[in-house]
Parts: sequence; C-alpha cells; structure tokens
Amino acid sequence: MTAPPPVGDTDTTVGRAPETDAELAIRLAVEAGRGLVDLRERMWAAGSHSWQVMDGGDAASQRFLEDELSALRPDDAVLSEEGLEDPRRFDADRVWIIDPLDGTREFGEPGRHDWAVHIALWDRDHFAAAAVSLPAMGMVLATDPPPPMPTVERERPRLITSRSRAPHAAVIVAHELGCDAVRLGSAGAKAMAVVLGEADIYLHDGGMYQWDSAAPAAVAQAAGLHTSRIDGSPLVYNDRDPWLPDFIVCRPEYAEPVLSALWG
Repeated sequence: MTAPPPVGDTDTTVGRAPETDAELAIRLAVEAGRGLVDLRERMWAAGSHSWQVMDGGDAASQRFLEDELSALRPDDAVLSEEGLEDPRRFDADRVWIIDPLDGTREFGEPGRHDWAVHIALWDRDHFAAAAVSLPAMGMVLATDPPPPMPTVERERPRLITSRSRAPHAAVIVAHELGCDAVRLGSAGAKAMAVVLGEADIYLHDGGMYQWDSAAPAAVAQAAGLHTSRIDGSPLVYNDRDPWLPDFIVCRPEYAEPVLSALWG
C-alpha cells in the first residue's frame, strides 16, 4: 500500500516536533484507511474478485502499519489480527493493538461503508491513545481530542448488532428494553455508531478478539460512554490469550438497564 502524504508531523520530519502517541494513532488510522479506499477502487476497476479485494486489503494495511510502527515506535510491542505474534508484548508496558481492516467482508462488497481501521495503544493498565477511522465515510474518531457525546432524543432505544447473527445477549436486551434493532458490519463501525449518536447500545457476545474491540472501546470511553464485558466487569487488554469474546458499548444512561436485563 502506498500511503498518502502524512497527516500531521512525523518523527522523521526534520525540524518538527515528533508525533505524540495520539497524533500517531490518528495519522496511521487515516492513512491506512486512505490506502484501503484507493486499493479497493483499483482492484474493483481491474475486475478482481471480492476475495482478492479482501485479502489484498488485509495484507496491504498490515504491511503499512507494521512498517510505520517498526520505524517510529521500535521499542513498542504490537498485537495485530494480521501480524505474527510479537512475544515482546507479554512483558511490555506499551503494546499497540491494531486491526488493519475491521470488517473485511464489508470491505469486499461494493458500496458498503461499515468497515474500519483500529489503532490503540495499551500502556500497562489503560489506553494511552486510540483512533478508529471509517475510511469510506472519510471520518476518524479518536481519544484526543475525544468526540463529544451527542444529545439524542428517541422514543425507543436503538440497539446495533451483527449483520449475520443476533447474539443471545442482544436478543435479551432488545426484548427487555423494547429496542429497535439496527444491523451493521465491523465492530468498529457499530461502536462508532453509538459514539456518533446513531445508536444507543452495541452489545456482542460469542466471538471476538482484543483487536476487534480495543480501539473502539478506547474511543467510546474517551467520549464518556459506558464500556464493559457483558457481565459488567472492566475490559482488560494485552492478556496472553487474545480472545475477549464479549463487549458492551452504550450511552451511560443505558448501562444499568442493559446489565439488569442480562443479569437481573
């Protein structure tokens, strides 16, 4: 992937201040996303099959992000969906948790916008920086500056869930709270729909990894939303096992009703 011109200053720019972690997270999310948009358009124009578009996007975005982080943060470990296991992360304080292309299926379907790039930095026990870009929408949301929580007025709460399945926990919450259901791909796109006020609750159970939720959780937390496991326990990242199968993002006023619906 050939990256577009840098957004903001970089560590390699002579005479300018190095990027902060927050600036780097935003730039990487934006530039990886721009590269993916360009790659998708070129591959469709060339008549590529959808599986080729999906595989090409995963590989190209991983290569770009891997090269940038290796050059600019060589002492930091990386946990990535598409990369090899970096054993340094088991003892590292700083670990970049990335998903180079979240929503690969949607990326391979012409006209779909519900795919994302996730960049998060986990520092010992908290997020130090994160960004989620929605490249097909030309949008990036980050922890610094955090997105404002929009005012929402709806008669019924809106719950967002998977395109392909209705998680059991989501069915329970939708029934108990009388939710209207919305379906989208990409965990990042769904979580950002809550951040943007397009939905009130995103709840997932039954299958997820740390890179699926890390950056979305960080951005949602920065925006003042509730995030947790579905049992209400805190989200913890950089565990040895990358499996983190469930996740809630919701507006703060729905946290107690959602957890009560699930557990009484």
